[in-house]
Amino acid sequence: MTKIELAEKANISLSFLSDLTKDRANPSLRIMEAIANALETPLPILLEQTNLSEAEMKELMSVTPKSNLPEGLLHVCGTLTKFQAYQVRIWDTENKKQVLTRKKRKVK
Repeated sequence: MTKIELAEKANISLSFLSDLTKDRANPSLRIMEAIANALETPLPILLEQTNLSEAEMKELMSVTPKSNLPEGLLHVCGTLTKFQAYQVRIWDTENKKQVLTRKKRKVK
């Protein structure tokens, strides 16, 4: 995903996103949530360090981000061996091709 696409999906300006990536701006929790949703990633994964309480973190972890993926597909994160990561990349490529094919069929 490009910065332009991320900015559009998160409904933030490209210049603000650029400032965030260069450590020139501090996002609000609402902006972080919008970015997490755009990336289809739980918010706590984006937070390396936090001053949120344990209760606030649990609440954030319980929220499932909205998915734009077709039914039956999931976006997951994990720790893998090199071989497992290789296999996942193959599956990911195959699934992305299937998703694009489905989208093209809907457009026609």
